[in-house]
Amino acid sequence: MDNQPNRTAKILIIEDDRFIGEMYTRSLRGAGYEVDWLIDGRAGLAAASSGQYNLILLDIMLPEKTGNLILDELHTPENKIPNTRIIVMTNFEQDESSRSAMEADADAYLIKADITPRRMLEVVARVLA
Repeated sequence: MDNQPNRTAKILIIEDDRFIGEMYTRSLRGAGYEVDWLIDGRAGLAAASSGQYNLILLDIMLPEKTGNLILDELHTPENKIPNTRIIVMTNFEQDESSRSAMEADADAYLIKADITPRRMLEVVARVLA
């Protein structure tokens, strides 16, 4: 299997924190990815459901619709997007059962306070490989 990152991948960031969203958008675009960034959950779910993204970076605490609800809806038969990977990003402390449930529905789970742009790019490349 080729471990080179898929630099032609299209990535959707659903993140309401402007600083984090801008930092991830800039880092991903700098690495050659095509990136769209939305700041609320309702618009994020609509875009994610289109199936046009290879990867979704999904914050949990969002206005309009939380990341937990988006993750649940993306796993229903009518919204299933089989070729899209999902990385959950949060600073919100989860109880063990909530975190385990999210990890089961996502391809990676990241604590934003612990992740640098470089590390985020490594995780993105690994998930897309």
